[in-house]
Amino acid sequence: MSKHHLAIPCGTFLIFCILIPAFAQVTPDTSQPPPVSSAVSSVSSTAPQTPSLSSEELARLYLVKKQFREAEEIFHQLTLQQPKNAVYWNELGITFHSQSELVPALKCYQKSSKLDSHYADALNNMGTIYYERKKFGKAIRSYRKAITIRDDFAPFYLNLGYAYFGQKQYDDSIVAFRKAVQLDPQAFELNRSRSGTVIQDRSLNTERGRFYFMLAKSFAEAGDVDRCIIYLKKARDEGYKDMNSMKTDPSFAAVMKIPEAQEVLAPKVLETAEQ
Repeated sequence: MSKHHLAIPCGTFLIFCILIPAFAQVTPDTSQPPPVSSAVSSVSSTAPQTPSLSSEELARLYLVKKQFREAEEIFHQLTLQQPKNAVYWNELGITFHSQSELVPALKCYQKSSKLDSHYADALNNMGTIYYERKKFGKAIRSYRKAITIRDDFAPFYLNLGYAYFGQKQYDDSIVAFRKAVQLDPQAFELNRSRSGTVIQDRSLNTERGRFYFMLAKSFAEAGDVDRCIIYLKKARDEGYKDMNSMKTDPSFAAVMKIPEAQEVLAPKVLETAEQ
């Protein structure tokens, strides 16, 4: 009898929150040899039985363990058995997505959305495909559709903020990030568990300094001074050239009264003075 060891990943791309039943290993009574015809008869009929996993549960366990090919095979079978199940098509898409197979992943998400036009997770996941392809306009539309269906879920707003940032719509990006933080003050923590049917793409290749400064501004507006300082330091370290704008930006008014904020600006002030 085998045991499944559950390993929870802390990646920045796929973030799952899947509940798996507890397992109890049953040790058969070996005082007398079991009949050759059946190993099962070695366990007393009154002994507690180990709960078996359904195909769906096993597939999700494989996802958690990052055994994506195994999960793909099971979800493929599940879609054949229940071709109108939008959740299974979405999860099959996730298995492809996790293996960087974006074309079949997108097709699965689209199929899921057609089966259930109010399934926000599939719309969000379609958006992440467009985001990875740098089709930010399409990504924004997908994320916004997901939000019209479910407007209380921080990851959707995070994804929307990233897409706006990629489109260089910085004001809209700040609004989306601010909403995400309002819904979940720890929304930017990379090890936060989310839904197993939702993908978040946090990749960012350009303008990291500006991005961190915008996050600092979002946290300042949310009254989270500690995280604001953290991202101000990141922006400074990435060489963001407009750090001094926080002196006149009303969003940073309360933060500027704190010594740590002055320390963040000090290197720039000293550099200017030396010139």
